[in-house]
Amino acid sequence: MSTIIVTGGTGTLGSLVVERLRAAGHAVRVVSRHAPQYPVDLRDGTGLDAALAGADTVVHCASSPRGGDDRAARHLVEAARRAGIRHLVHISIVGVDVVPLRYYTVKHRVERILQESGLGVTILRTTQFHDLVAQAAATLARLPLVLVPAGVRFQPVAAEEVADRLAELAVGAPAGRVPDMGGPHTRTLADLVRAYLAARGSRRRVVEVPLPGKAYAGFRRGGNLAPDHAVGHGTFEAYLRADGARRRP
Repeated sequence: MSTIIVTGGTGTLGSLVVERLRAAGHAVRVVSRHAPQYPVDLRDGTGLDAALAGADTVVHCASSPRGGDDRAARHLVEAARRAGIRHLVHISIVGVDVVPLRYYTVKHRVERILQESGLGVTILRTTQFHDLVAQAAATLARLPLVLVPAGVRFQPVAAEEVADRLAELAVGAPAGRVPDMGGPHTRTLADLVRAYLAARGSRRRVVEVPLPGKAYAGFRRGGNLAPDHAVGHGTFEAYLRADGARRRP
């Protein structure tokens, strides 16, 4: 079996990918700043050469909303060239090329860095994960009156299903940008927030309010959606039930 690197292998998605690859019999190296065996700082490339030595494939799940993903990608590409990596699999986001959110713009730049690297690359774009939508709902629900951006829709997908797909792609040949992956249903953010509140036993009122800005307009146009690729099966309600069960003593 091959040796596969998973950057961000201790994170929500990365840890799931690691589980699946190890269950299939692959040797997996978990790469992150706090990994005990292969500590790597992608911000400056420290530790990358040692982590990638002798490996075949990299699954790049590491990301930071605080910025720097493009710089990290350049360090990763340079180290992958030195190590002779044959395949680099990257997880991206639906809409990075059409929604002018700063984080999305950087993620799109990462895609271009990888595509122009000369390495064998596979790029999978997905819609938002259930846990991200739940985190957004929790943040919005901090106020007595729950104010939600009007007209914004999401198509949440299960992180477990995305991990399945990434593990599948990692053991295949480089395929460029593969078809997007979205959740089974497209729903307004207001509807998803109401579902979150109901799962927490709250009857608080949700009010939709319009917002200014080009990023908001991009979301309203549905740039973050993949209706033609609704291949996921797990629903947001199923995620909330499972999350509630985990929270109960």
